Amino acid sequence: MAKQQTFADKAMKAAMRLGKKCQVCGTIKQPILFVSSEPSKHGSIRFNHQRIQVCKCNEKEVYA
Repeated sequence: MAKQQTFADKAMKAAMRLGKKCQVCGTIKQPILFVSSEPSKHGSIRFNHQRIQVCKCNEKEVYA
């Protein structure tokens, strides 16, 4: 049989968020997909995809 999970167990698991902490502000970095459009050689538009880490230190630079 499966182990019964209490609300306290669920809350504790949600509080333990995995990820790397920022050395400057101490918050957990969130990975996002940054998409930018660039003109290609043939005159059409090409989308450039990058995975970047966002925390409170650099979120104004990324989202602006």
